[in-house]
Amino acid sequence: MTASVPSVTYRSPLHQMTQTTPTCLWNDSAAIDELTHSIEDGAVGATCNPVIAASILKKEMVVWRPRIESLLKEIPTATEDQIAWKLVEELSVRAAKLLENIFAQQKGRNGRLSIQTDPRIFRDPDAIVAQAVAFNRLAPNMIVKIPVTTAGIPAIEKATYRGVSINATVSFSLPQCIAVAEAVERGLRRREKEGQDIASMGPVCTIMVGRLDDWLKVVMERDGVSIEPGHLEWAGVAVFKKTYQIFRQRGYRIRLLSAAFRNHLHWSELIGGDAVISPPYAWQRRLNASGIEVKPRIDDPVDPNVVAELLSHFADFRRAYSEDGISVDEFNNFAPTRRTLRQFIGACGDLAAMVRDVMVPTPDQG
Repeated sequence: MTASVPSVTYRSPLHQMTQTTPTCLWNDSAAIDELTHSIEDGAVGATCNPVIAASILKKEMVVWRPRIESLLKEIPTATEDQIAWKLVEELSVRAAKLLENIFAQQKGRNGRLSIQTDPRIFRDPDAIVAQAVAFNRLAPNMIVKIPVTTAGIPAIEKATYRGVSINATVSFSLPQCIAVAEAVERGLRRREKEGQDIASMGPVCTIMVGRLDDWLKVVMERDGVSIEPGHLEWAGVAVFKKTYQIFRQRGYRIRLLSAAFRNHLHWSELIGGDAVISPPYAWQRRLNASGIEVKPRIDDPVDPNVVAELLSHFADFRRAYSEDGISVDEFNNFAPTRRTLRQFIGACGDLAAMVRDVMVPTPDQG
């Protein structure tokens, strides 16, 4: 008589994914309450950047105002911008502590807090590397976001060579991902040649799948394009799947990460890959409430008719989907890159403004 196999109960679809597939969950926030819940679902990473920091401070200003006041006293000559970046660092270190045990258990592959370099220095590779190295020292389990701009590619190689695990961000296309993977390989090979450690490093390359979709929708409205309903929801997924296959074929030592969620395909179609999904906590709740079956789909091709329609109607999709579609020198001018950099740079101003309200309160505030 064959013994029955007890059924396993998972607390959520995301928990099931993290326990039954190689696909990892990272929380796209450094908020402690959100990260705590995500870890219960199996999350093994998290993110902080000026946008996230501003949202946390807005929600937790009662908690953080005394800290801002103390920093103003500790560093009496600091600008509002310098104080703002100290807060980004402290928010990141605070969240990183929740991930330290995972980092130790998984030997550096996961358990990292992703902190973003200042988006305003996206044109200066030396400044990017200097900040990446400084951020890497904040905690043992940091991973540093570097934008995939023209200057970002040499910065990624140099930072990798210096032992920084990087998370390539502001990335939407196959050409950007290939350039990142090659830069990381060059950095890793230089370390190997000198006998330096690479086993504990855990680089990832983000594809902001939803932001590519967003831009193509703008183009559709701008140019009066009409395509089959729902096909634009597949653009970022198609780029991710093609990139994933190429990475696997070439043996690049860097994982892909899906970010900028706009629909469940940015999760459900990528399950099963040795990759990372990084949805905001609000999207994690949506995905857990979706009832979508958790099963590997990473190797399921996107409908060729969908891909063909996107290729025929959108030049920027052709650029994003083709390995030679964008040169490194053109990265800064790719429309999704410009849109995203503008938002990230704007968030630096928002964050500094919050500090300004404490540093120089309006007359009616006392």
